[in-house]
Amino acid sequence: MICSSHASSADIDFATGAPIDGAEEPVWIHGAASRKQCTDPAIQVHQSDRHTFILRVSKAVSFEAPFIFLLFGNERAVLFDTGPSADPAKVPLRRTVDELVGAWLAEHPRKDYELVVAHTHGHHDHRDGDPQFAGRPHATVVGHTAEEVRSFYGFSEWPGQIVSFDLGGRVLELTATPGHHPASITVYDPWTGFLLTGDTIMPGRLYAKEYAGFLQSLERLVEFAAQRSVTRVLGCHIEMSRAPGRDYPAGNVYQPDEVPLRLPAGRITDIRDAAARAAAKPGVYVHEDFIIWNGGQRLAPMLGQAGRLIAYNRANRKQARRG
Repeated sequence: MICSSHASSADIDFATGAPIDGAEEPVWIHGAASRKQCTDPAIQVHQSDRHTFILRVSKAVSFEAPFIFLLFGNERAVLFDTGPSADPAKVPLRRTVDELVGAWLAEHPRKDYELVVAHTHGHHDHRDGDPQFAGRPHATVVGHTAEEVRSFYGFSEWPGQIVSFDLGGRVLELTATPGHHPASITVYDPWTGFLLTGDTIMPGRLYAKEYAGFLQSLERLVEFAAQRSVTRVLGCHIEMSRAPGRDYPAGNVYQPDEVPLRLPAGRITDIRDAAARAAAKPGVYVHEDFIIWNGGQRLAPMLGQAGRLIAYNRANRKQARRG
């Protein structure tokens, strides 16, 4: 576990006026009817404030199009998730992050400034970019198993405990939220009021393979959020369209009318309540801007997603030829 060790006259005040929230979301890159037609950059960079960045990987690179978060403190920055590819030619994450760190340090000079490369959870689309940071000076890559996460942050109780992670005046609060993945964590940033929930809560399909753990995590999150000034709940994917209850089929590379990434804090309670109602029977439970999959990625619904994807791609190709 890393703790703050010094302060200087150049230190940024991450307490006064917090939470500041941040800039409104941009129109996120959302792909095209086919990867060949897509002109999105491999990574979109959104500066929420001078010390907070949100990155999105293009759907032309990975249909998952995960979001990645870069937070700066006085002594170190933390990168939550590394995306779906170790190939810097495909997803130039290391170069992008190094450019952002370099620009931040030019404005806020520091010696031996650290970068911690961590994860919201251990699925491949959130950690496969880790090798890009191997050998990077002043960088620590956190493991992606529950045991490695517990050890790095200093958890003595898992789940249930809340631990602090100090970036240097910007002190994050972390808690374990297994259910979607054994090593899932949720991160609260008092500076922005952001609650980073990984794939546990997001505007999309909430795969809960270990359902009892998922429900318990949601119960703790309701209490956790109620005791903090949460401005936005930010997951790692957008899968819902603006048509209520309508998700984009898994595997698609084009989401022209997707909902925003952010969810209001009250949505945590809504999702907890919906998950509790869905506990009695495995299945797929559709709501306006999220879908609960009790039992994780179940075969029959996944086959249905595959059929929807075929029909969706066919319709997009026809529309592209007309337009």
